[in-house]
Amino acid sequence: MSETAKTPADFWFDPLCPWAWLTSRWMLEVEKVRPVEVRWHVMSLAVLNEDKLDTLPEEYRENMRPGGKAWGPVRVVVAAQQLHGDEAVGRLYTALGTRFHNEGLGVNPESIAAALEDAGLPADLIEYAGKDTYDTQLRASHKEGIDLVGQEVGTPVIAVPGSDGEPIAFFGPVVTPAPKGEQAAKLWDGTLMVASTPGFYEIKRTRTQPPVFD
Repeated sequence: MSETAKTPADFWFDPLCPWAWLTSRWMLEVEKVRPVEVRWHVMSLAVLNEDKLDTLPEEYRENMRPGGKAWGPVRVVVAAQQLHGDEAVGRLYTALGTRFHNEGLGVNPESIAAALEDAGLPADLIEYAGKDTYDTQLRASHKEGIDLVGQEVGTPVIAVPGSDGEPIAFFGPVVTPAPKGEQAAKLWDGTLMVASTPGFYEIKRTRTQPPVFD
């Protein structure tokens, strides 16, 4: 890789997750301060949890069931990717996340329709929210990301190439609000440092505040 080449950072997200949304906004800041290029991919909390629905809290469980809120947004994003290319993924994610999280408009057909318009994508993509047309591709993208880190985590998953060519992959970081500027750079540098350490697995502490969207 040349000195001017950017490091690809593959980012797996579910539009439903507010914490993944914050991490994704941090990654956009990282792109400004480090030679990094984010490549967006979908993963699915519904797919991740479909074999453990009985263990989930009731409200969360209803979202994850077939036909629940968790299925529609990822299906629409995958349809956009399949029909309009990879470049549409990040654009639509930004539009969905802004409406779901920053504007607090909820995960509903109206928000998805408005996000498609914001992203400059055809309105009829919303029809895929209730269809399994591209579920094979959705599951393949999910599997690609989750296989890098294991089944015990959620979204987001980030992977970058290591010095040996093998991916350095991790869940998170979980942070609020999304760091900007030099703070974004410092978190990126530190995250890569610990994630690339052989045998390193986990740092964690209890969350003491909800997601802060700014």
